[in-house]
Parts: sequence; C-alpha cells; structure tokens
Amino acid sequence: MSGLNKDARGDSDRQRPSKKDLEGGGVSGVAIRRPIFITMVMIGLVVLGLFSFRRLAIDQFPEVSFPIISVQTIYPGASPETVEREVTERLEEAFNPAQGVDRITSTSLEGVSSVIVEFELGRDAEEAAQDVRSRLEGIRRSLPTEIEPPVVQTFDPTAMPILSLALSSTSLSVPELTTLAEDVAQQLEGVSGVGQVQVAGGLEREIRVFLRPDQMQALGVSAQEIIGALQRQNLEIPAGRVEQGPSEQLVRVLGRISQPEDFGKIVVATRGGQPVRLAQVATIQDATEEERSVAMVNQERAISMDLLKVSGANTVEVADEVMAMMEEVQATLPAGTELNMIVDNSVMIRTSVHDVIVELLLGAVLTVIVVMLFLNDWKATAITSLALPVSVIASFVLMDALGFTLNVLTLMALSLSIGILIDDAIVVIENIVRHRQMGQNYFAAARDGTREIFLAVMATTLCIVAVFVPVAFMGGIVGRFFYQFGLTVAFAVLVSLFVSFTLTPMLSAWWGVDPHDPAHSQGNALTRLISRFNGWFDRMAENYRGIIGWALNHRKTTMAMAAGAFVGAFALFPFIGGAFMPESDDGAFSVSIETPEGSSLNYTAAKAQQVADLVRTLPGVALTYTNIGSGLTGTVTNGSIYVDLVPAHDRENSQVELMAMAREVLRPVVGVRTSILLMGGPGGGVKPIQVNVQGPDVAELQRLSDDIARQVAALPGLVDVETSLGSPRPEYRIEVNRDLASEMGLDIGQISGSVRPLLAGQTATTWQDPTGEERDVVVQVAPEQRSNLENLINLPVSTAERTESGVGVTVPLGQIAQIQEGTAPAQIDRLDLGRVAAVSANVGLGTSLTVASAGVQEVVDGIDLPPEYTVRLGGETEELAETTGFVIESILLAVILIFLILASQFESVTQPFAIMLSLPLSLIGVLLALLVTDTTLNMMSMIGIIMLFGLVTKNAILLVDNANEQISEGADRWSALVEAGRVRLRPIMMTTLAMIFGMLPIAIGMGEGGGFRSPMARAVIGGLITSTLLTLIVVPVAYTYFDDFGKWLRQKVRGKSTRRVEVEQDDIDLGLAPVGAD
Repeated sequence: MSGLNKDARGDSDRQRPSKKDLEGGGVSGVAIRRPIFITMVMIGLVVLGLFSFRRLAIDQFPEVSFPIISVQTIYPGASPETVEREVTERLEEAFNPAQGVDRITSTSLEGVSSVIVEFELGRDAEEAAQDVRSRLEGIRRSLPTEIEPPVVQTFDPTAMPILSLALSSTSLSVPELTTLAEDVAQQLEGVSGVGQVQVAGGLEREIRVFLRPDQMQALGVSAQEIIGALQRQNLEIPAGRVEQGPSEQLVRVLGRISQPEDFGKIVVATRGGQPVRLAQVATIQDATEEERSVAMVNQERAISMDLLKVSGANTVEVADEVMAMMEEVQATLPAGTELNMIVDNSVMIRTSVHDVIVELLLGAVLTVIVVMLFLNDWKATAITSLALPVSVIASFVLMDALGFTLNVLTLMALSLSIGILIDDAIVVIENIVRHRQMGQNYFAAARDGTREIFLAVMATTLCIVAVFVPVAFMGGIVGRFFYQFGLTVAFAVLVSLFVSFTLTPMLSAWWGVDPHDPAHSQGNALTRLISRFNGWFDRMAENYRGIIGWALNHRKTTMAMAAGAFVGAFALFPFIGGAFMPESDDGAFSVSIETPEGSSLNYTAAKAQQVADLVRTLPGVALTYTNIGSGLTGTVTNGSIYVDLVPAHDRENSQVELMAMAREVLRPVVGVRTSILLMGGPGGGVKPIQVNVQGPDVAELQRLSDDIARQVAALPGLVDVETSLGSPRPEYRIEVNRDLASEMGLDIGQISGSVRPLLAGQTATTWQDPTGEERDVVVQVAPEQRSNLENLINLPVSTAERTESGVGVTVPLGQIAQIQEGTAPAQIDRLDLGRVAAVSANVGLGTSLTVASAGVQEVVDGIDLPPEYTVRLGGETEELAETTGFVIESILLAVILIFLILASQFESVTQPFAIMLSLPLSLIGVLLALLVTDTTLNMMSMIGIIMLFGLVTKNAILLVDNANEQISEGADRWSALVEAGRVRLRPIMMTTLAMIFGMLPIAIGMGEGGGFRSPMARAVIGGLITSTLLTLIVVPVAYTYFDDFGKWLRQKVRGKSTRRVEVEQDDIDLGLAPVGAD
C-alpha cells in the first residue's frame, strides 16, 4: 500500500481516458462511456419520484379491502331468543351457500340482529355484498313484518372514525343541544373527504302519544285503532287537477297536522254516535325520544359526533379541513356552547409518519458516517451515498403507480432499507478503491473493479428481492398489510443495484476516487484519526487470516461449536414468549363497562361516571370520553370509556403500565364489571384470549363457559376474564290461554299485536317541525303505567266481540294469559350456524400471549364435554398460529429462491449450501436480541426474520465468490479461503455496520408507536451481528466440506459414465451392439 507509485495518485489519472480505458465493462462500461446519459437518467428518476411523492396520500396503515359483509336488522321489542329464531337463523341459512363463505358469526340482542359474513380473501368485497343483498331479498318475505329493513354494509377498516367531536353547553337543554348537533353534523358532512357523521348521546324531538289503558278500556278503543287513525288523518294527498280553459290548477287534500296539540283533536273512533278523540284516551306531549344513550366528556354531558372519512381520502388533509370548519362553526354557536375535539387519529398518523421519517434520515446519516469511517475519502463517500436519495425517491414512482400511500409500513420499509440500499454501492466502491491501490488509473479501476464484483453484487441483491417478494404475497390478512412493505423494499433495492452499476462507477471514473493509505495520512485531525482506524483495521484483517487458518485446520471443532451455539439458542425460546402484535404506546386505551342485566340507563351512567372519575386520578391521563348505549347494537347496560393520555415524553409511565394501574384502581368498584382494552382494531379493542364453546343449548353453554371462566381466572397472568353470555336478563313471560283466547275470537298474533305497541311503542306517523325536519309520532303506554306486573296484567286487549251498540269489547291481558317472571339470555352468539359462548381475557403485565395460551389450552383439555359440544381457542392465539404458518411458507419459498439464485451464480449445487449455512446461524442472534431487549416473537419480529434471511447471505456470497476467483487463477483452496477472508473483510464489515446503524433508530423505538416498529429492526440487527461473526469463521469451513462432497459426487458420476462407455465399447467389439447405437 505504501509502495504505490505517485502516478497512481497523480494528475495523470485526471486526464481524459484513453480508448482502451473505455472499452468493454458491460453496463458499467456504457455508464463510464456516456456520463451525461447516466446523469440524466438519475435526474429523471429523482424528478419523477418527487412528483409522485406530492401525489401520495398519508395514512397510518395501508388501505386493505376485506370481503367482510355485515347485516344489521332491527326487530323492536323482540327478545334475543326471538331475534335468533325469527331473524338471525334465517339469514345465516340464506347466506351460508354463497360462494367463498369462510365464516359466519352473529349476535342476537334485545331487538337487534347482527350477522357478519366473512368471505375468502380472494373474493371481491363489492361482489360479495351484492351476493348477500340478492340472497336477502330472496328470503325477505319469510322474515317478520315488524322488522325494519336490514342494513347491508361492506366492512372497511379505513371507514373507522378518524375524528370524534363533543358538543357541550351550559345554556342549552339536551334536546336543544341534539338539534344543534344535527345542524353541525350537516355542516361537517359538507367537508371534502368526510363520508358520514354519526351522532350519539342525544335526544331527538318526538311527539309522544302516551296511551291511557283505563280510558281505552272504558271507551272500547284499541291501540290498533289509534295507530290507524293517526296514519289516516295526518296526510297531504294530491287529488289531481282542474282545467279552466287554457290553464289548469292542481288539487291537494290538506290534512297534515302543523301543531303538536292538534293531534289531540284527531277522531280515533265513534262510540254511541259520538266521536272519540285522541285526547280522551291519550296524553300528547311534544317531547323527546326515550333516552337510551349517554355521552360525557370528563364530567360534562355532551353530544358525540364520530366522523368517518370517504374511502381513499387523505386522513391528514380531511382532519385539517374539519378543524378549519370547526373554527367557523364555533363562531356561530350560542353562548356557553363549545365544540371540542376529543379523538384525533390524524395526530397519531402525523406523529408516526414524522417519527419514521426522522428515523430514516437519522439512519441515513449514521450509514454515511460508517462509509466515511472505512473509506476516509469524502468523494468516495459522496459517490456511495448518492445511492440513498436516488433509490428512496425513485421508490415513490412505484408507490404512486400501484396506489400505495405514505404510511407507517411503506415508510418503515424505506427506513429499514437505508443500510441495504447503500450496500451494493459500498461493495462496488470498495472494490474500485482496491483496484486503485493495485495501481490502476481511475477509469480502469472503475471498469475492472465493477466488472469483477458484478455477479456477486447481483446475487446478493437478488437474494434480498427473493425474500421480500414472498412477504408481499404472503397469505392471510397479514399478507395484505405487508404487500406494500414487500414491494416497496424490493423496488428500492433493485434501483440501488442499477445505481451501483451505473452512477457509482461513472462518478468513480470521471470524478475519481483515491485509495486510502494509513501510512501517508494527511489532512485535518479527523482525517488522521480515521486513517489510524483504517490502519488498525488492516492489521485486524491480517490477524483474521490466522483465525480462518485455525478454523480450517480444526474443521470438526469449528462445526461442532457452531452447531452447539445453534442448538443452545433454541433453549432461549421459553424465555422470549410470543404475541400476535408487539406492544406499542399509542397514547390511549379504553375501559369497557357492563352493569348487571336489567340495570337502567341512569344506573349505568352513574357507574360509568364513577369509573371515569377514578381513571382520571391516574398520572398522565388527559381526559375521559364516555359512551353508553351508542351504536346499532348498543344496550343501556354496556358502555366504553376512551382514556386519552398526555404525550409519552410528558409522562413517567408507559401506556401498558397505566393500563395495569387502571385495573388496580378499579378493582374495588362494585356493581359494574370493567375491562381494560387496547385501542385499535375494527369495532374497538378486543381481548387477545378467546375460548369459543359451541353447542345447541344456551343453559349448557352457560354452565361450560362459567366453568372455563372460573378456571381461566385462576391462572397467573390473566385478567379481565368474562363470558359473552353474561348474566341472564330478567323478563316477564306471557303464556296465553289458547282456549279462552279462542272463545273471544283471539289468536296469539292478535294478542301480541295489541300488546306490543303498548309496551315497545310504535311509530304511527311523522310530524314536520318548523325547521322542516321530520319527527316521529310514537304511540306507547306512559312509563309510569308500564313499570310493574300489575300494569302488565291490566293492559287492554281488543277482542272480536261487540256490544249492542257496536262498541268493541276489550279485556285485561291477565284475563286471557298467565304472566310469570323468568330469565333469558341477554345475548346469543353464533359461529358457523351453531350457538357459541365466548370466554375472553386480557394478558396481564409481564405475561406473554404464548404462555397464557398454553395455560388456557391445559384448562380446555381438562374440560369434560358433553356430546355435540366443542371448545377451541380463537382470538390472537388463532391469529398467531395462522400468521406463523404463513411466515413459515414464506421462509421456505425464500430459501428455495435463494438456492436457485446461488446455484445459478456459482454453477454449483453444493456451494450454495455452504453459503446458506448463514441462515440458521443468524437465528442465534435473533433470539439473543429479542431476549436482551425484552421483545416477544411477534408478527413484526417474524417478518424481520424473513428479511434477515435475504441479508445474511451477502457476506458468504462475497467470501465464496472471491475464493472461487482465486482458485480459478491457480491458488490452492486453503490459501484462497484465507486470502478471500482478508480481502472481503472490509466490504463485509462496512455493509454489515451500514445496515446495523441504518436500522438502529428504528430498533430504539422512539416516540409513540415506536414499539410497533422496533421488533423487526431488533431481530434483523441481532441476526446480522451473530451471522457476520459466525459466517466469517464457519462458512470457509463449510465450504471445504461441501467442496469435497461436490468433488466426490462428480467423481462418482464421471466414474459411472466412464464404465458405461467402456461396456458399450466391449459390446461393439463383440458384435453385440451395432456401431453408432445410442
């Protein structure tokens, strides 16, 4: 190195190249000969990338279409068992034969049926929804006439609320506030990108017709007569037109009631020649609907508004426009009324995207520092670093073309790729520098250095692509989410390969790179320090020759040590634990509350307020947002409390720790059952542990689920254990005496038709208020007259009998029926056409999902099940098992593709096995890294293992490629392997450190949401460290074994071929075979 002649460094290299310098070189030769052309190509990629970047939408996760269809049906007043029998089962039987149905789940509640049809992922969601609608129409006539039209919706995870607002007031009543909220919702729906605004917690204005059963019975008026009169006498009907010569006029019959008090004047019947008006048998009130939902922010009553965006809209832009609209709306609100932002998902998106971009830039800076440390040449460092911006920016072209978004996964793909994208350029520039040290001029070094390393760099890059393509096309829901991740990395890596074979040699030739010479270091103090480091590294490289020599002389010992380390690493599995998703601090969690069945809304609201007050005493809680009874399937005994936390850097405790503290502070609260849940996921948080018990009888399901719940609650590390059946709901059962009813000309249908409007209420007609809004006119018995058993017994039922004057006769319900108190299921769940009871639980602090699942599985295995009953684990346990299967498939495919690439590169079927030995060796570091950083083996870390398999082969490829080259030049195998280790140690360490430092910011997990990204980087970094250290020692030894095996195999094949030729020749000599026979 010190003997370099001055001409190698002198000005002669900077002269124009000779004709010989520009000859050959393949792709790099073209790039060296046409520098302007290559420069324009790179500028074109950057310009296209920047324009594409401006068009990319920003979101938290990729948009994924799931073929999941929900059918919601309202059956007012019906019990869960009736809903199941009359609605849910019929819908399930109709949907089950549809093409591609994977699973059908349903929930039957009081007055509500919810059926979820999950199709196979390959089915188009819109086609599936149309299939469901057509099958629904086919059975529409067999469903009860009292149901409201079923609502069919396609599940869209991006249609979850992106913003939640609260409208509160100190001067307006709840009904007035509700009316104002509806007006505000209409204004917000006018914002571009807002698809729907869901209002909850309010009380809409209604005309309430409270029937008086005593007067109805005295006058012989039935509920059906009253409802019919309201429907007939509140109309406005066009009656045709009148022609008068050349003109005509329309005729209308005006009968719409304009004032609420005018309803009392409606004639509902005629008795004894006298009209019976509605005011005689009922009390009419301009009031509100019955209160069935409540929303509160901290301690204030509020109206909540959840904003759903249009599919494909930019979440951040929509949030910005909504905030601007909020300012305009706030200026028009009455005094004492405020519109506040409660939940803003765009903040999490902005934070996550910002954090990933910071990690990307920080990783890029660290990577460039590593390059400078080894090359000690600012020009070589600059040339190498140009691969980063070109590759990253060019990736935006593919993202825009395929409809990707700027989300956490695509940005994380680019961030994790920073060290990978610069790898090819590092290897190429290092080899060019080595050729400069050999005395070649700029152009010859650039041409020969790139050509020499071409196939090795190509193989390493294709191996990386070979692992990311299977990730992109992985099966299941996980594959859908990582589709954008895999393709983004693959494209960026291919662009970096193109850059390293074109831009890097071109700039190295025309701009010039100089070899580093630690013996003649000049420049500032930093340059001299780096030169001393390189001198130390060169000495280490010489010492490394001795390490390889020892390993080659002690082959069995070396392989035994590697095997021992590999086997020992698997002993770490029980200490690591597994989970479906990594723990992440999202700055919020929720508390679900459930009061005993039969509890009133006021009771549930009081308990919810008590829970919220206790939660707000925790350090780091910003606010609580309570919702009770909201949503289509909401009931007055269920609610949720959204707990918003201050930013992570402003609090001492993590989100997981605060959730554990919330459990402790809520433990003494009686009269309500609470569960602490993570935010996120469709429909809110879901507990990770789910045990599904299937069977025909609800009572037996209740017994089995209660037994399992009791045993699961006793397991360490499991908290918030509950069953989906809950406690039975108290009810009154009306058993009609059929004989007595028949004597009076009544049947079951007529009796239920009389009783149902009285108790459940029925919308008879509508009334248009002064603002133009349609308000329901609801007929029902007053609340104080349907509060006990005596009221129920005295309900009037119309009969077919008539008095002498023609007045209909009514009888008390208790005269023709027995009324008994009992209990019934509050909720009936079904799975795949059978009843199911689910036992759910949360995993406590310090317990992994796999450990908890193993304990639950032992409980399930010990349950003595009756015939026709089955038990299986669902939830995240099932999802983890499914994801692990898909990951293993992807790994197998990646390994096969890597083998095909390596066999093609080295023209050998044995050498690839020596190189691929680095794959299992990398698992040692993965498990150690997860153990040291207290990270579980989850979906993200498993994707990291797949990613790792494409990276670790790089070191072995560079090593084996150089050894083969030296052997082809006449060196013996031992010397070739030792020298290859010395020559390739520098690029191997450069690229490995570049990848490690490029991923280090992600591995640290900075900011909220950092815990979601960090497991992947930690797994890759750990695998890279141990794989590099072991590969440098083990792969040369493995190479000798597989090389010996290859030679033995070739000798066997050649030996058999030689003997076959000799036998054939003997046959010809003896005349047993014709000359020239095959």
